[in-house]
Amino acid sequence: MDDSFELNKANWNERAALHAASPDYQVRQFIESAEHLSDVVRFDLPRLGDIRGLDALHLQCHIGTDTLSLARLGARLTGLDFSCASLEQARRLAAACQQRIQFVEASVYDAAQALGEQRYDLVYTSIGALNWLPRIDDWARNVAALLKPGGRLFLREAHPVLLSLDESCEDELRIAHSYFENREPLVWDDEQTYVQTEATLTASVTHEWNHGLGEIISALLRHGMTLTALQEHDCLPWEALPGQMQLGTDGEWRLFTRPERLPLSYTLQAVKNR
Repeated sequence: MDDSFELNKANWNERAALHAASPDYQVRQFIESAEHLSDVVRFDLPRLGDIRGLDALHLQCHIGTDTLSLARLGARLTGLDFSCASLEQARRLAAACQQRIQFVEASVYDAAQALGEQRYDLVYTSIGALNWLPRIDDWARNVAALLKPGGRLFLREAHPVLLSLDESCEDELRIAHSYFENREPLVWDDEQTYVQTEATLTASVTHEWNHGLGEIISALLRHGMTLTALQEHDCLPWEALPGQMQLGTDGEWRLFTRPERLPLSYTLQAVKNR
């Protein structure tokens, strides 16, 4: 597992500057407009509700665009990530936007220890995060430890059914990978990142894991959480199945043929028991 984290950290350290420079992350818009929010957080708004005055923690915050967006909604934000290069970009963006955000370098599995006695009203995890974690139970343990009694977890994530499909298949939905959590990772070797850039990655090998919905919910229940909402969506913010998807005016991708066949993402909310 340690080797997997080191491989993934090297990959994300290389991605950070590329992502900050790419128009996909909209850094310029954040700096030019104090009202600008990320597409991810804008999608979450109807379910996220009023977060003004809350102490909030964004786990796996990357370069901080979603973290900054939550701060602009009125919460007091802390962002945590294991990539020092990502946090460098996040701090630079927050400073350019004159937004006070604390950023902490740590693995999600060390989050409760790294943050000490601090507890939060809201723990937020944005889409594209859980697949980098080998064991979902360790994630749930830290989430529960970091929340105040009655505090809320807000998670939007790619659906595990989607992550079990063969993304190279352009004419059908074909299951190729495990739906359930496996000890051994899926190993990828890809010199490209997912933003518009001509640069290539030298730290190209990454390890990923899928986690079934039942595994995620059960882990949260084991650690003293109560599920309060679960909504599945027919969309997500990237082209996960090239050749089978189309981009909507809302910035979300959907299957262009019978989108009702496949959940692409989900929003889960849970509160810590008092």
